[in-house]
Amino acid sequence: MKNRILVLALMLMPFLAGCGIQSLPQSKNATEAALAEVNNQYKRRADLIPNLVNVVKGYAKHEEATLTAVTEARAKATAMQIDPSKVTPEQLAKFQQAQSGLSQALGRLMVVSEQYPQLKADQNFRDLQAQLEGTENRITIARQRYIETINAFNNQVSVPPTSWTNAIMYHFEKMPQWDMTPEEKASAEKAPEVKF
Repeated sequence: MKNRILVLALMLMPFLAGCGIQSLPQSKNATEAALAEVNNQYKRRADLIPNLVNVVKGYAKHEEATLTAVTEARAKATAMQIDPSKVTPEQLAKFQQAQSGLSQALGRLMVVSEQYPQLKADQNFRDLQAQLEGTENRITIARQRYIETINAFNNQVSVPPTSWTNAIMYHFEKMPQWDMTPEEKASAEKAPEVKF
């Protein structure tokens, strides 16, 4: 009898290894880690912004409205936090909207900086601008990785045989995918103007 149980267990091992018992929780953990990295990069950007605003203030005192808009957008973006393990489509949309507002405010600030040749020549400003540019690239890469991990997780949740294990044991729902806000979509669909 013991031999039969051992043989049966050995026969079931390959099935259990490929059914998602380990890969489903690992994939969920990977998506949570990827979203945490997106948050980390947004925090890095938010930490840089006060330095940028202070440098610009010295040169552009009468551009107070733009500087205030950046500061307010940063406050909104940093106030919105999401828990990667409990993210909902609505939370993700609100989070993305707050980050989009900050991106737009930074864009306006960079346009203002173009009006001040002394500011553009200042080494501190150039260093901060390079840091922000690098941070935006890091954010893009972090979002790309998050999109990829969500895709892998959602495939495991919805494609057999791992979906069968999910239906029996875990009951994970598909996770919401990163998306642009309607404002971002409208802006992205419009071809950029190039002027010389």
